[in-house]
Parts: sequence; C-alpha cells; structure tokens
Amino acid sequence: MTIRTRKLFGTIALLVLVVVWSLLGMTIAQTPWLASSGLLQSIFYVVAGLGWVLPAMPIVSWMSRPDRA
Repeated sequence: MTIRTRKLFGTIALLVLVVVWSLLGMTIAQTPWLASSGLLQSIFYVVAGLGWVLPAMPIVSWMSRPDRA
C-alpha cells in the first residue's frame, strides 16, 4: 500500500475516531453521577479531551510509514 493510500485511509479513520470519541464523551458527560460533581467533571473533561490521542497515535504512525521497496 502506498503512503498516499495509507494517508487517505488514516485520515478517514482519524475522523471517525474523533466523531465517535466526542459522541461517547457527550453521552457520558450527561450521566447523573458525573453531572452532579464538579471535581469528577474536571477529571472527566481532562481525560476525555486528551484521551483520543492514545488511539490516534498508532494510526498516525501507520500513516507515516515509508513505502516498501
């Protein structure tokens, strides 16, 4: 697979990841046990805001691999 094709598929995968991650985050943020605590909300938003980076890192590294000879 060429680097161009990997970048296309990787971009689509990253967009899907961000959309699904944000929808799940919005769903979890509305739960009563989280909505009632300011401290838990702060922790949740930090984790949810930075957490998408961990699953995105393998996708980005796969996208940037050089072509095989």
